[in-house]
Amino acid sequence: MIDTAIFDMDGLLLDTEPLWTKSMQRISEKHKIPVKPHQFKETTGLKIHEVVAYWAIKYPWQGSSVHEVAEEVIDDIIELSKIEGRVMPGVISLLKQLQEMNFKLGVATSSPIRMLHELIHYFELQSYFIELSSADTVGLGKPHPAVFLHCAVQMGSNPLNCVVFEDSVNGVIAGKAARMKVIAVPDALHFEDKRFGIADLKFQSLEEVNPETDFN
Repeated sequence: MIDTAIFDMDGLLLDTEPLWTKSMQRISEKHKIPVKPHQFKETTGLKIHEVVAYWAIKYPWQGSSVHEVAEEVIDDIIELSKIEGRVMPGVISLLKQLQEMNFKLGVATSSPIRMLHELIHYFELQSYFIELSSADTVGLGKPHPAVFLHCAVQMGSNPLNCVVFEDSVNGVIAGKAARMKVIAVPDALHFEDKRFGIADLKFQSLEEVNPETDFN
């Protein structure tokens, strides 16, 4: 029986996914890193420190270290998210419904831990969740299932009793690898991507989710 719901953050709870490109472009240009926005897709799914480490090999620059550049990107995306980000449609109503049904609720994201905590609090979502897990903690980002498994363990939940909400292919793969039920909510641009076929269910918005019937 499903008694636990685990949510991704960027692009699922918060409309922050497009802002990563803007922040990475601003910081890479500031440091004169010769990487172009269309090349950011080469590192999709990696943690930001892994992304910048990749840049250091493929697009080397002089000056600031990998760690310093990555931390600047994190600083920038946090501030940009506060200005331009928003809670995605259907999030609050679904969280309230699940809370009323006594579900254990958690967040599992590949985003940095300080970004996770700061934005969940900034957008006043912290009261819904009993666990906030970042891939920083487990050392492995999605599509590895570690962050989902860690989140479940912290909540005292069996993975087989968990449902995952994800907007990315890598997240869906991670959720299935963790042996959890997976509900995909891709953005409009990627909705028809056949790779989402491995999800148990797929919706255009969290507004369409009905916990009474969709978790069986």
